[in-house]
Amino acid sequence: MSLSGIFPIDKWEFTTQSVLNTLSEEDYNFLISRQGAQKYQKGEIIFKEGVVPSGIYFIHQGKIKKYKVDRNGREQIIYVANKGELIGYHAILAEERSPDSAAALEDCLISFIPKEDFLTILDRSPLFMRRLLKSLSHEFSVLANSISVISQRTASERLAISLIILREKFKGDGSGEKDVILNISRMDLAGMAGIAQENVIRLLKEFKEEGVLETDGRKIWIKDIKRLVKKSNYGFGNP
Repeated sequence: MSLSGIFPIDKWEFTTQSVLNTLSEEDYNFLISRQGAQKYQKGEIIFKEGVVPSGIYFIHQGKIKKYKVDRNGREQIIYVANKGELIGYHAILAEERSPDSAAALEDCLISFIPKEDFLTILDRSPLFMRRLLKSLSHEFSVLANSISVISQRTASERLAISLIILREKFKGDGSGEKDVILNISRMDLAGMAGIAQENVIRLLKEFKEEGVLETDGRKIWIKDIKRLVKKSNYGFGNP
């Protein structure tokens, strides 16, 4: 079932895929196609917060979690990037160190794009630059929304929202609406919802008993998206 009309998913998602669509075939080949691709295993770190970036990354296959680590070593996942997206360009544009870390959420195939190549395309394609800045603006709104939820919502609502967002992410794997499987560890789900792992396990059990979802190991199936949206307390008409 589509979220159209029941949940404002655009407040929670941003993507750079449409940005890349603005490139000419020549510029796309220069930026993406001529780069080699490297395999990353689930959990492998792509870049760390605080490093000076030497380039950006394009995801050919898999999903990447972008996260920050607090003083107690706990991860807060701030975004999940899908195949077809660019990551790591914020620090290049700002001429700063990386503001967050990135790691493979599952096995991935990723291309590294040198900083010089990225800046060359920015200079060569004003439309690409404008779309990228528009994407950054929307991304800021999404992250501000996420911060608001972490501070104001209950654990149950946060988990429900995280599951709805992940359902949209995993729909991109070619599965049908009724067959979307969320393959994610409870630790990563806790990092995304901003709650303790034991609370994730307890709440998933409650959601399962209420017929909202089913689980098998780390896999999760959403059975009743309408009830999940109701649990999020964030459908249309809710702040």
